[in-house]
Amino acid sequence: MDKPSSIIALADTQALVAIPYLKKGDKIAITCPAKKLPKPMDDAVALLQSWGLEVILGDTVNASYHQFAGDDELRAKDLQRFIDDDSIKAIIAARGGYGTIRMIDLVDFSHFAQHPKWLVGFSDITILHTHLYANYGAQSIHGQMPVNIPDASAHSLKTLRKALFGEDLYYQFLSHTLNRTGNSGGILIGGNLSLLVAVSGSVSDIDYAGKILFIEDVGEYLYAIDRMLRCLKRAGKLSKLAGLIAGGFSDTKDNDIPFGQTVPEIIMDVVKEYDYPVCFDFPAGHIPDNCSLIFGRLVELSVQEQQVTVKFS
Repeated sequence: MDKPSSIIALADTQALVAIPYLKKGDKIAITCPAKKLPKPMDDAVALLQSWGLEVILGDTVNASYHQFAGDDELRAKDLQRFIDDDSIKAIIAARGGYGTIRMIDLVDFSHFAQHPKWLVGFSDITILHTHLYANYGAQSIHGQMPVNIPDASAHSLKTLRKALFGEDLYYQFLSHTLNRTGNSGGILIGGNLSLLVAVSGSVSDIDYAGKILFIEDVGEYLYAIDRMLRCLKRAGKLSKLAGLIAGGFSDTKDNDIPFGQTVPEIIMDVVKEYDYPVCFDFPAGHIPDNCSLIFGRLVELSVQEQQVTVKFS
């Protein structure tokens, strides 16, 4: 018997939409909406096939246009092809980088609205996560991408399979000393901090009120992380959250004159007047143990003195 479909509550209308979980024999597609691939994805294709999936590669997988996987029109056409093909049950972005924001407005999501499917990726793919939830109430998976699979932890890949096939997702890890304790629940949103700021005020932006926000980033200066968080705060994004989960902030940089705060200290300084639970070091982001998250899904967040638990409904 097939597993039951996941249920999505549209943010504004509360209408229900179902995205079927994957099962063995399903077709999935890999496309590159942003940066071009540095090498073939043999490891990733073999892994997905070992899960019983048929893997279809998009034209962008072998395309090159400056730093992009083909020009904007080709990348949009490739994504459009898989959105409109009902035999494709999930679309996985091969990698992030930069470029999705250049082509997203060339894509017609009207077929997706009637026949939604899983979309997987992180980093630059954040814009697709926010766009699909903001406009269609659609869940999507923040998780490992093919370019990362050779260096990914076995645990993170297991969580990706669980998310795609509808198995329970539940995380428990040690508390950071700067965590703010508390229990909360809400729809999970978020992604890469830089991209969340980039879509702010656009058609791809999300209402943060009552949500649990996940953030991560890579290669940013500490002052820039502070600036982006304060940008979201000034836009009213952080005051009415139900909770905040900070993942990996990898390869952070500092100026010759030190900024003077760590990433957790920056975050807590920005949200110090609010009372929702906050946790750090969630295993997701630009790290080998990039565990899967389902955006648009209700989660229970418990931040205690000794441990943190995140449970998806």
